[in-house]
Amino acid sequence: MREDKKILFMGTPDFAANSLKCLVESGYNVIGVFTNKDKPYGRGMKLKYSEVKEYAISKNIPVFQPAKLRNNEEVMEIIKKLNPDLIAVVAYGKILPSEIINYPKYGCVNVHGSLLPKYRGAAPIQYAIINGEKTTGVTTMYMDEGMDTGDMLLKSEIPIQDNDNYETLHDKLKVIGGNLLVETLDKIFNGSIKREKQNDDDATYTKLITKDMTKIDFNKTAKEIYDFVRGLNPFPCTYIQSDDKRYKIYEVEVVDENNMITNNDNYNFKCGEVCFVSKKKLYIKCLDTAISIKTIQPTNSKRMDISAFLAGNSISVGTVFK
Repeated sequence: MREDKKILFMGTPDFAANSLKCLVESGYNVIGVFTNKDKPYGRGMKLKYSEVKEYAISKNIPVFQPAKLRNNEEVMEIIKKLNPDLIAVVAYGKILPSEIINYPKYGCVNVHGSLLPKYRGAAPIQYAIINGEKTTGVTTMYMDEGMDTGDMLLKSEIPIQDNDNYETLHDKLKVIGGNLLVETLDKIFNGSIKREKQNDDDATYTKLITKDMTKIDFNKTAKEIYDFVRGLNPFPCTYIQSDDKRYKIYEVEVVDENNMITNNDNYNFKCGEVCFVSKKKLYIKCLDTAISIKTIQPTNSKRMDISAFLAGNSISVGTVFK
């Protein structure tokens, strides 16, 4: 049955490439791939293929990279020529117009990295960690013209571990997403799928995370900062700044308030102020207690653990990070 169904796949990053791989390896007939245009990458600014494009080429699947979908007659001609039974969309990065959504006989199915209706939008994995959620998962849904508002099909839930960061959680969810997509398509084609309306009253939204949103705010609690750092590790990564010096921060620990030590216990440290330094530790005061910096990267330098950084850099108590 799988090989009889023609699937058009739309996606771009690694998260999507795994879903494409699952479709191909499960025996579905993927007749074409839409992905974003190649982007300049690295010091040489050479054009880099998306992970989806790389995989599609390796399997001799036709690749299409339109700059836009809406009001694009060429795109519709391609889709009509391919005549897919279903379109699968995973982290494509473009909004599909109604004429594409409504074209396939079996509709358009999307894989989303959250338990909808929570965390609709562009960065569900990051925000689930940043907001201190204990669980997350993947939802498949029929697409409509809204932002992740379509009827839900299947869900798979997993716990968020205390040591998870964006990278580790992303890698878990991409595996779940690929398997769930295959299961969803199987149930659509055999007629056993059930659809569930989303409750818009329970919906939350995420927005694309940009570099200007990644500065650590020391007026927040240590736990909030801890979740913020791991939610953006390793990309785009958080940072701190003192005067004209900026440092990327990859890992921190919460300093237990009961075990809080400083180089001057009688000093009234302000939020963002270095309150303890040793050969292996660097504490920065936050709203309730402090965070201990674990992994850091100075500008124009390599990523290193805090002991290596302190061996070659002088940071004193009272230094303020704003």
